[in-house]
Amino acid sequence: MVHRPATFLQAALPIVFLTVVIVYGMVLRPLAFGQPSLPLEVVFPLASAFAVALLARMGHSWADIQTSIVARMGRGIPGFFILAAIGMLIGSWMVAGIIPMLVYWGIRLIAPEWLYLLAFLIPVIFSTLTGTSWGSAGTVGVVIMGVAMSVGADLAITAGAVVGGAYFGDKLSPLSDTTNMAALGADVDLFDHVRAMLWTTVPSALVAITVYTVVGLLYTPSGSATTAESAAFLAGLEQMYHFSPLLLIPPAVVLYGSLRQMPTIPVLGAGILSAAVLALLTQSFTLADVAASITTGFSATMAPWATDVPAGVASLVSRGGLYSMREAIFVAFLVFFFIGIIDRIDAMSIVVRRVFRFARTGTSTVLASLGATAVTNAMTSNQYATSFIVGDAFRTKYDEHGVPRRILSRSIEDYGTMLEPIVPWHPSCLFMVATLGVPVAEFWRWEVLTLANLVIAPLFVLLGIGFRRTR
Repeated sequence: MVHRPATFLQAALPIVFLTVVIVYGMVLRPLAFGQPSLPLEVVFPLASAFAVALLARMGHSWADIQTSIVARMGRGIPGFFILAAIGMLIGSWMVAGIIPMLVYWGIRLIAPEWLYLLAFLIPVIFSTLTGTSWGSAGTVGVVIMGVAMSVGADLAITAGAVVGGAYFGDKLSPLSDTTNMAALGADVDLFDHVRAMLWTTVPSALVAITVYTVVGLLYTPSGSATTAESAAFLAGLEQMYHFSPLLLIPPAVVLYGSLRQMPTIPVLGAGILSAAVLALLTQSFTLADVAASITTGFSATMAPWATDVPAGVASLVSRGGLYSMREAIFVAFLVFFFIGIIDRIDAMSIVVRRVFRFARTGTSTVLASLGATAVTNAMTSNQYATSFIVGDAFRTKYDEHGVPRRILSRSIEDYGTMLEPIVPWHPSCLFMVATLGVPVAEFWRWEVLTLANLVIAPLFVLLGIGFRRTR
């Protein structure tokens, strides 16, 4: 049966319905009504049900709708594989002691005059290796705040540095769920996405490093950086692991594969396998412990010989595993289900062409996607939803103007992931405030990475830096 092209109203209705559900369920309920927000696992099935009903009324059969859903799912399968591999990689790097070793040496380097700089760099290392901003702030971030208190440092500057460092990896690390979601939403290769983000993230980080270095040298805290809390944290890591230079091999393997633009899955697989072998050779864990770490995640209870492990250490190491990515994979599945339905009538392309018809050049299209990302993330308070909504909305328009989609995935993170910690009602901001004990009104101006990134991203687009067209 031949169907007439959907009208703008027909194409817009499923998107408007999704927007209404998001505004009510994820904005008004928690902020205006004091009720729990609706999870994405409810939001997208509701939107999918509405879209199916609309298409059925337009005369589309379920068989045709299902074919469209399966086609969309098929294009997303490689991303699901990568998400699963990342969970396994984190688990293997924890049981091998790779991440704990780097955190250990990072904390030992803290000196008062370099406190603000290291408050940024240590979370950078941890978040890049684990891909988690919350985990970075909740573990090494808490330790650094304790050190800052003991030496009389400015807590707002320290908190801003910790948050920025934590979000460096959340944005840039190939192990981060938001990094993978942005690549998946824009339909680009993971490592292409990471390399594209270097153009805006590295200059922003250099600005942050310069600011924290100058501030630390001009306003050096007067106390000592040795605290009982940090000493106990380091002792706990020493009890659990045997540190060796050999543990640098898996990170080197992943870095080499990324720089050589090798296929993502084999590179991550090599990182998992090499870490598993090193765990058996250098640590006291059993084969069963290694297998469990890769599947269900590492746990501090796997080291019964460590009898006095601080809660912060246990929180640091107890993460990873294949199953840890189930929420990200399931949410991506539900989003693809919804998008697959509206793909049947080409809804996103119709709506974007009408709403963003003012964007007649590649430059204006990228700037429009930055703005749409900021609004969507601030409205939904969820980078998963933002990645897929903005990615699906702008992919075709980027193609029309010859702009590489990796610029789209980069834009989704430049004004999505990076905005989260300074939006007062965002769960990420609330977590940082509760964890570090500093109000956002005090630390936001010292979250230099985000502030620099918000300026550099559109500026580089206007100047044509890191912004090469395909035609």
